[in-house]
Amino acid sequence: MAASTLTEVARLAGVSPATASRVLNGSARTPGPDIAERVRKAADSLGYIPNAQAQGLAKSSSGLIGLIVHDIADPYFSAIARGVQAAARHQNKMVLLATTAGSPADERAAVAAFAARRADSIVIAGSRSARTADRQGNAELAAELDRYCRNGGRVGVVGHAVVGAESDEGYHVVEVPNEELAAALARELAASHAGAFVIIAGPDGLLTSDDRVRGFQRGLADAGLPPADVLHTGFDRTGGYEAGLELAARISESGESSKSRLCIFAVNDVMAIGATAALRSKGLRIPRDAAIAGFDDIETLRDFRPALSTVRLPLEEIGRLAVPGAGPGQTAAATVEVKGEVTLRRSTEPAGE
Repeated sequence: MAASTLTEVARLAGVSPATASRVLNGSARTPGPDIAERVRKAADSLGYIPNAQAQGLAKSSSGLIGLIVHDIADPYFSAIARGVQAAARHQNKMVLLATTAGSPADERAAVAAFAARRADSIVIAGSRSARTADRQGNAELAAELDRYCRNGGRVGVVGHAVVGAESDEGYHVVEVPNEELAAALARELAASHAGAFVIIAGPDGLLTSDDRVRGFQRGLADAGLPPADVLHTGFDRTGGYEAGLELAARISESGESSKSRLCIFAVNDVMAIGATAALRSKGLRIPRDAAIAGFDDIETLRDFRPALSTVRLPLEEIGRLAVPGAGPGQTAAATVEVKGEVTLRRSTEPAGE
């Protein structure tokens, strides 16, 4: 069955197509209530479905928010997405989602697609990259976002500002104090741990990972301890698992006692989960054979055993604040900083407890 057209609605209501459009597409210039009611009844009787793009033009708003994440299957991003959705619902808007695996080129393509659909704002969640391999992609992403902002769009970014953006006009950043929180975690672990420390990090140049590594090393230095060894791997569960296999071999070869067992810091929780699974596959147990901590406090940790020490971030709140206009008094170029807290659990307790 063919869809009814605006012209058919106008003909049935006895008005011009322009008048019918003003009624059905939400224009501020609306005819009298009798005419408007006649148009709506005609539309209902024909089963007419308004054109979303036409409504956007009439209202100067599409009612859409674009959300770009690295991987929606990652609980970190799904929690942020819930916060974005909550803010969008409060603004009577809908969310369009793109997952990009952290590729600046794919992020640029997503921005272009959202801009073509006249999205009112765009939220980007996921670590920015300073890697040489991403230089061209960063430049193209920044140019696409700058063009979007010059045309009236607004952009919310979680963590770090967009690399290479020409101006902060139209942007706001939700800053996460990754370095300070990682330093606090290191100081607390150093107070009860006598063995060596090792960090499972993401690739060099991934800004979130780099901040957390730098902070953890600073916290160890504050406690008078030498720097931790750093293993660079994928910034996901698979990367954590691969690093965990390497550490399992190290633990087995060293024959370290429970008092001098290795303390592992994975720069996000899913990497810590992967590393723990790898250790378990080799017959090693947490916290008996090694201690481990993560970062983020993702929701799935509720079911993880042993309970994982981590840094708790208000992930849903971060998502809500990332939506332009969602925070109290938020301006287009505002910077919002969130707080987190160190949460020590069973995974870093002394082995005998």
